[in-house]
Parts: sequence; C-alpha cells; structure tokens
Amino acid sequence: MLNGKTALITGGSSGIGLATAKLFLEHGARVAISGRDAGKLQAARELLGADVLTLLADVRSREQLQQMAGAVQQEFGELDILFANAGVAFGTPLTSTTEQQYDELMDINVKGLFFSIQALEPIMRPGGSIILNTSWLNQVGAPGRALLSASKAAVRSFARTFSAELLERRIRVNAVSPGAIETPIHQQSGQSAEAYRAYVERVGAQAPIGRMGRPEEIAAAVLFLASDASSYMLGAEVVVDGGRSEL
Repeated sequence: MLNGKTALITGGSSGIGLATAKLFLEHGARVAISGRDAGKLQAARELLGADVLTLLADVRSREQLQQMAGAVQQEFGELDILFANAGVAFGTPLTSTTEQQYDELMDINVKGLFFSIQALEPIMRPGGSIILNTSWLNQVGAPGRALLSASKAAVRSFARTFSAELLERRIRVNAVSPGAIETPIHQQSGQSAEAYRAYVERVGAQAPIGRMGRPEEIAAAVLFLASDASSYMLGAEVVVDGGRSEL
C-alpha cells in the first residue's frame, strides 16, 4: 500500500504516532519519527526496528524543525507522507488557566503544526499526502477544554487552507479527527493503574460505541489518507471517535 514511499510522523514515539509508524512500516514505507524525549525515541526505535529514522525535535522551535527537515532530506531525499501528529492535551478552565499553559498548548498544537508543514513542504514530492491530527473537540463545546478545542479547530482549518494553497503542487492535505483514544497522553503522573482503568471505563462509557478508542484504529484511518486509496480526498476530515461528536 505504501511500498517505496517515505513518511515522517511528528510525535511518533508513543500513542497514535507510534501505532501509525508501525502500520506504515508493515505496508512498505520508509519511516522517520520525531519527538522531544530522547529516551522515548530510543524505546520506539527498539520496538520498530533499526531501519526507522529517529529525530529529536521540539515542534515549538522553528530552527529545530528546519534541522529535522534537513535530516529527512539527507536520509530520504524527498518525502511522500507527513503525519503532523505532535500535540498536547490538558484542561484549561477559564478561571484558572495561566498564560504559561496557554502558550504551551497553542505553541505545540498550532504554531508547531504550522511551522512543521512550512519546514517539510519544500522536500515533499508532488502528489504527496499531508495528514493533520485534529480532534472531535473541534466540533463540540466541552467545558474546561476551550484552548484544546480552539487549537484543534485551527488544525481543522489548516487542512482546508493548506489543501488549497498546495494544490498546484498536487499535495493533498486532509485531517483525521480522533475521539478519546487510550494513549499515554491520558495518564496522569503518579496515577495508579486502578485509577487509570477507572478513568478509561468512565470516559469510554461517554461514547456511543461504549469504549475508548485504540491507537491502531486511528492509524488505520491515517494509512488510508496517506495512501492512493484516498486520492480523491482533499481538505477532508475523517472522524474516528466512536460517535462522540454526534451527541
């Protein structure tokens, strides 16, 4: 499905990004992953295999993103697929959110995604595919999630505007919109296994399908958007949320 293609996944050392890297490799792609934690990148490389290119980069740094693009170009020559997946998620209640929290969330989820695409678009082949990771929260009003929802709404908008802007180069831009997915991003520091399982059950029950999603289920949608099977899709959003945004 991806034989002979090259792919980069930002935030690829855990969760959805790691599951997508594994699936891309199974379908014949050459894969690079980036992240800002060297230990997690090393663990991911041990899991995925030595052929995976691991790149230490913080998406908040335009300079590091440019260096990342240079490393990808040196290793792969050109890039066919970009999964802009790096992001953070935490609550931001109106009355208690600090400026530091605002900056962290928006700098990673919005600024980081914008400059990731700016850095990597020049090395992408015509006919390539860019997939952006948004969220079911871009469609609903969730109390205490104002900034996360706004950041993901910006990502959804990027899929539309970049698909128009990159049309001349035949680079397709689409978005995948996960619901609540069981990944490390949901586990709090110091949280017991029992408390985390209770959280998973509680959040999963809020979706019509009755459970949280699995990273592999999002990876399957990303694979579809990355492949020629989605060749007639442009600026679209594939919602994979167990029906959560329909409530």
